[in-house]
Amino acid sequence: MKFGKSICVLNVGGTRYAFTREVIRDFPLRRVSRLHACATEKEVLELCDDYDRDRNEFFFDRHAQAFVFIMLYVRSGKLRFVPGVCELSFYTEMLYWGLETAHLDSCCQKRLDERMSDIGMDSLSEEDIILSGDECLTPEETTQQIALTGRAKWLERMRKTFEDPNSSLAAQLLASVSVIFVIISMIMLCASTLPDWDTAKKTTVEEHRIVEAVCIGWFTAECIVRFLLARDKCDFIRHPLNIIDAIAITPYYVTMAMAGAGMPGAGLGVAGVILRVLRMMRVFWLMKLARHFLGLQTLGLTLRRCYREMVMLMVFVFVAMAIYSALAQLLEHGLDLDSQNQDFASIPAAAWWVIISMTTVGYGDVYPVTIGGRVLGGMCVVSGIVLLALPITFIYHSFVQCYHELKLRSARYTRNVSSEILQ
Repeated sequence: MKFGKSICVLNVGGTRYAFTREVIRDFPLRRVSRLHACATEKEVLELCDDYDRDRNEFFFDRHAQAFVFIMLYVRSGKLRFVPGVCELSFYTEMLYWGLETAHLDSCCQKRLDERMSDIGMDSLSEEDIILSGDECLTPEETTQQIALTGRAKWLERMRKTFEDPNSSLAAQLLASVSVIFVIISMIMLCASTLPDWDTAKKTTVEEHRIVEAVCIGWFTAECIVRFLLARDKCDFIRHPLNIIDAIAITPYYVTMAMAGAGMPGAGLGVAGVILRVLRMMRVFWLMKLARHFLGLQTLGLTLRRCYREMVMLMVFVFVAMAIYSALAQLLEHGLDLDSQNQDFASIPAAAWWVIISMTTVGYGDVYPVTIGGRVLGGMCVVSGIVLLALPITFIYHSFVQCYHELKLRSARYTRNVSSEILQ
């Protein structure tokens, strides 16, 4: 900013906020931060409604209460709807200041998706809503409004490319390559357990090493780039999927280090067993597919929202299992000392029969022989069906709701990618 005083005043709907130039330059709201790059008053007036040079005050004819909640997001990192204000009106304010739906808390994203679906606006992209809420802007101004500048723009675009497969065409291509490498790695992992694998590996050892090295190299590079682009490095390290990535990648480098030191993994005893266990952790790379497939995302979101119902289900099962296993051990082993059923010699042994009966699996390896035990078995099966069915209804409705939300979100991303392709 090459004009005005060192203190900048933002007047939003009559409410004034004072900031220094340095704060304006690094402000989280894109429309505000772009004021710092303006060299003339004409450029300033393209971003705000009026400008007072004497007081260095920028006027925005926008919703003052909505901006208060947006400022709370700037301070605390949590963005929620204003009570009593239409969700779509607040969403328009968000887009005006340069925020997106991803900045909203999950509960507010759900409300927005439902609202847009009810009135048929789920078919509109964010650019369409910006135009409908701010018709005075020209296409060039709208393009400027939603853009970041310089290094921040590049970092944000790269971060979305690696973290959000639906954000752009490049992100989808990158996600497709990642999925291909995951599939190849899983095929190699499954094939390595076949009896003929060692013989085949001796004849084509170089090809196997090259394929494995390429897959590990891709996953390592992807993990490093995502770590460097992450906004919060601590949150990135604590994320479960990133922990799985690190556990799955590490054994390869440990194996290479041991091979270089002349210690083959097969002859390391306990260390070799631990290494093979860690190597088998690669199967959890399938969890990476959750970033790319709507079904796995829906399952994860449902489990996260229904953890209380899942805990309640486990409590039901454990209580019933404790009761029925004690009764089964008594009826089959404790009452008749002459013809004891050795399959029910203890309560833990009877608990195995109870769990496979309650879940209606019934392997047939353990079964009661007394009349009382068979009656108890019938009661166990019926009560198991009832107990398992009680929380399932809540989990099912939550699954349908999560799928609907993610489907709406995915549809908006798909339309944005289609617009990028057409352009």
